[in-house]
Amino acid sequence: MGEEELHQLIRGCIKQDRKCQKMLYKAFYGFSMGICLRYAGNRDEAAEVMNQGFFKVFTHLESFDMARPFKAWLGKIMMNVSIDFYRASLKMAYTEDLDNAEHISDGDVVDKNLNYNDLLTMVQQLPQAYRTVFNLFAIEGYSHEEISSMLNINVGTSKSNLHKARQKLKRMIMEADPAVNRSINYNRGIDYNTSIVAINAINMNGVSLNKGIRE
Repeated sequence: MGEEELHQLIRGCIKQDRKCQKMLYKAFYGFSMGICLRYAGNRDEAAEVMNQGFFKVFTHLESFDMARPFKAWLGKIMMNVSIDFYRASLKMAYTEDLDNAEHISDGDVVDKNLNYNDLLTMVQQLPQAYRTVFNLFAIEGYSHEEISSMLNINVGTSKSNLHKARQKLKRMIMEADPAVNRSINYNRGIDYNTSIVAINAINMNGVSLNKGIRE
């Protein structure tokens, strides 16, 4: 979709044109669902959160600056709505405060492309607290200080939950059926100081897990 066409749709949505709203929804459905799926426990929850996100988009479009990228604005809304959706239960889930989360020991890690749906399923199996911190840190790129402010938790708690999320993901990946995940390649002696890049919401065809499991 070209920029001018997108701007025309946005202007139509501001005027509450139902056709324009439907077209905008369809155009960014996949992008938005990809974000919500990472934070949700299943597709039904993700769809509920995404629809809440689009409601917020349509009611705040007048504040959108046409000079800025629409996807970035939309993605931020979907992320915030996802966090808000789980905020109450997340507060109960954050129970540990670890000022310096211990690092994962050297061992086998993924160094190839992993099927998006397989990895997404694993992320969804994480406890809500771990899943949210993992998404915010490893995918959205927020610091532990920023996450602690966003979720009203201590920095140490953020580090602890990220560490445990990565441990669980590593275990699930290594226990995965080789017949299902033929693209997985295990290596030893890897530099663990490089960061993990987990799920690219825009590229739904594949996900790259770079060398390293810790920050």
